[in-house]
Amino acid sequence: MNAAFWGWLVLLFPLLGSVVIGLTFRVLPARAAGMIGVGAIVAAFACGIAATISLQGEPAESRHVADSLWQYASVGGFQIDLGIYVDPLSAFMVLVVTGVSSLIHIYSFSYMQSDQGYHRFFSYLNFFVFSMLLLVLAGNFVLLIVGWAFVGFASYALISYWYRRETATRAGMKAFVINVIGDIGLYIAAILIFRDLGVIDYGAVFEKAPEVFQTNEWSIVAICLCLLVGAFAKSAQMPFHTWLADAMEGPTPVSALIHAATMVTAGVYLVARAHPLFELAPAAADLTAIVGLVTLLIAGTIAIAVTDLKRIIAYSTMSQIGYMFVAVGIGAYSAGMFHLMTHAFFKALLFMAAGSIIAAMANNQNIDRMKGFGKAMPFTAAMLIIGALALSGFPGTSGWFSKDEILDFAAFRGGWYEIFVVGGFIGAFLTAIYSFRIVFRILPGPPCEETAHLIETGHVVHGEPVNPATGGREDTEVGFPGEEHHIAEQAPGMKIGMAVLGFLALVGGLLQIPGVDDVVTSFLEPTFEDSPLAATHPSVSSAWLGLAEGAVISIAGIALAWWLYVKRPTAPATIRRRFRLLYTLFVNKWYGDQIVDFLVVRPVKGVGSFADRIFEPFLINGLTGGTIATVRSAGGAVRELQSGMLRGYAFLMLSGIVAVALYFLIRSI
Repeated sequence: MNAAFWGWLVLLFPLLGSVVIGLTFRVLPARAAGMIGVGAIVAAFACGIAATISLQGEPAESRHVADSLWQYASVGGFQIDLGIYVDPLSAFMVLVVTGVSSLIHIYSFSYMQSDQGYHRFFSYLNFFVFSMLLLVLAGNFVLLIVGWAFVGFASYALISYWYRRETATRAGMKAFVINVIGDIGLYIAAILIFRDLGVIDYGAVFEKAPEVFQTNEWSIVAICLCLLVGAFAKSAQMPFHTWLADAMEGPTPVSALIHAATMVTAGVYLVARAHPLFELAPAAADLTAIVGLVTLLIAGTIAIAVTDLKRIIAYSTMSQIGYMFVAVGIGAYSAGMFHLMTHAFFKALLFMAAGSIIAAMANNQNIDRMKGFGKAMPFTAAMLIIGALALSGFPGTSGWFSKDEILDFAAFRGGWYEIFVVGGFIGAFLTAIYSFRIVFRILPGPPCEETAHLIETGHVVHGEPVNPATGGREDTEVGFPGEEHHIAEQAPGMKIGMAVLGFLALVGGLLQIPGVDDVVTSFLEPTFEDSPLAATHPSVSSAWLGLAEGAVISIAGIALAWWLYVKRPTAPATIRRRFRLLYTLFVNKWYGDQIVDFLVVRPVKGVGSFADRIFEPFLINGLTGGTIATVRSAGGAVRELQSGMLRGYAFLMLSGIVAVALYFLIRSI
């Protein structure tokens, strides 16, 4: 059985799990639904491993398999196959998506156990994973668009999962609308590709593109810019970033799934997949890296200021995705995918640890209220520290190896690309500060009320369910957040998922030690063998120098965070007062929502209001009023003729025949 066979099974299991749970939710016990949901993703992961093994058994030049179930459409030379494309890049993404998703499903099995919508949650979660896998395995741009759209819908369903919470439904709609804008960019790109190349299958497109396009020709640049609209919207890069933090309205496992290995990495995958096109349009590739750099710096400054635990981690996701876009923009494709993998480990871990802490806080997400969890929840505390160390790029952790590999490549390219090195190190310094801002605010110190209750009784607080964003009373009939709150210390499923991710966050970087091994680069080499950029690498000595610089910056950031939040806890307030304008800018998220509201929302509403009050009543109705009256009168006359008398109908038919005969008789004279 070849890799394509296993690729189809990778898609089948999550889809089957979603459908089975969705159709049998009325009779299926909750635990059985959870087991089906978990089993479906674990089975997909196993098939992903089998596909990878099968692929590795082929010669390097043959490690790509295109397979089609059937021809969906064929019109005027336009042929669409329901086909998949399995190569090292798609296999890599399958392993990351299904592997991390399996652990998130195991975590969710315990975390969501008392939720009233347990069946619906796992059906949605399975469908989300299926959608992401369809996006990754698609063999042409049309099927890519289908997967892209499915992911957008599934994210909407999961973000607004607690659909009676107004903030959740708004966040889900916001994410959906912004992603649809990105979808439009992807549609236009596919249309332009077919117009200029006459094909849509990946292999054919990438083979013909160098023969048709000149470097930086306007048409190929336009195609890549349209692809970037889709990539930036899906991956929450500037200026399409405003939906990501609001997506925290979904359950914590949803945050882990969307922000770790799946949805937000789709844009990075798209650029890596379409790298032959971007190398023909270096202007678009440079724009990719610049937007990534701007996003990582802006997101880092916001994460330093906000106090909502999940939103801090969400902004760190924006920042880390920015690093990945820098990587694929400058041609460091393997480094970008390596960071995508390690980020999936430590970011999912951080969200899981945050979920455990938030459950113990009776769903309060404000870090200003949290203290003493180091003693109350030692396992969760240890996992939080591991995740923060990896995110900060602490020496030896996975984030240290992957993040600095990107910056090493930028330094290797030299020239104006040095700006990415400087900006990347500034972003790394900010990352270390806000990562350990979380750690030093939550873990040490005298216990807060909720922590003290956990230490004294061994049980978490079950307060009145309220919306963390508004403080309003919650409707528990749709499962917010269930009658019980579960923490990792007391739920085996949560502990298993976090422990595995904690181990991977620590040791995952050992796959790419400069001068020792390059497992990820070697694995992905057949996909990027056509790229002259991917064939070049920094020297081992420069790579270790970059790692040393990254280590110093990481340790310095952690030390500053310790001084600010442990040694001198009054210092942050003093800094906020002294730099009030900057703090206001950061805590208001650079006024991104307000800018979008001013430039987009209000003008659209204004046009709609004008159409409703003036254009439609006076122009549309006024101009068509006579037509409407004419049609109405004619309709009335026809109704009068419908007497129901057979001889009347016969007379009308005969009259019509006579009239037609007379017409042709007169024409023939």
